Amino acid sequence: MIRALALLVALWAAAPAGAACRQALALGLDVSGSVDAREYRLQLDGLAAALTDPEVRATLLAMPAAPVALAVYEWSGPDHQALILDWTPIDGPVALRRVADRLRGWQRAAAPETTALGQALLFGGALLARAPGCWARTLDISGDGRNNTGPRPRATRGAAVLAGVTVNALVIGADTGNPQDRRQAEIGALVSYFRAEVLRGPGAFLETALGFEAYPRAMKRKLLRELEALAVGRAATPFKSAAGEPISGVSR
Repeated sequence: MIRALALLVALWAAAPAGAACRQALALGLDVSGSVDAREYRLQLDGLAAALTDPEVRATLLAMPAAPVALAVYEWSGPDHQALILDWTPIDGPVALRRVADRLRGWQRAAAPETTALGQALLFGGALLARAPGCWARTLDISGDGRNNTGPRPRATRGAAVLAGVTVNALVIGADTGNPQDRRQAEIGALVSYFRAEVLRGPGAFLETALGFEAYPRAMKRKLLRELEALAVGRAATPFKSAAGEPISGVSR
């Protein structure tokens, strides 16, 4: 953690004066029929808790002159993607607190029971296409099941809105009261599915949560890993434009 913060501070000092954003991070939350009311709240409140965790908070706020920009949406069927939080730069404690308050206060709307994972990726890509200019663009998809309607996730790989986007995932195992449950086996199969169908881009990875109760801890791990990976990658290699030229600055 200390090493990651030191890298971020070094990057801040070396960044051009025009740099406005170090990472555009869009988070897509699964609210399909397999997610009940309790699990829905665990997901929204868990994201708020992860963002305000002291370690994550310190990393997010380490570079106020080049903050992370966040956007959050929920998804289920092919025609249901609801924007919870539009692009917001996390440039100080007040901004972070407002994001957490919005997540905790958000109320669920009626949504289809189907799971359109491919369409969720396309929505996230379109959201990132209008993000602030940033060093990197990352899409996070949380999900507890496979795509069962709309385009197959793998079929979206050539979509223009996802070009240059790193897609990470948080795979959630099913909650159950049965002590002899098969969650470990089931989440293993789901992890394999997400690796084959969803992950893409340099350094793409996934985290797992064995049920929604474990979601906040898994989200914290994922956020720290994403932010630290960006710091290491930025220190080692300059980001390049779509034309392959080094990026010397970004604009709002």
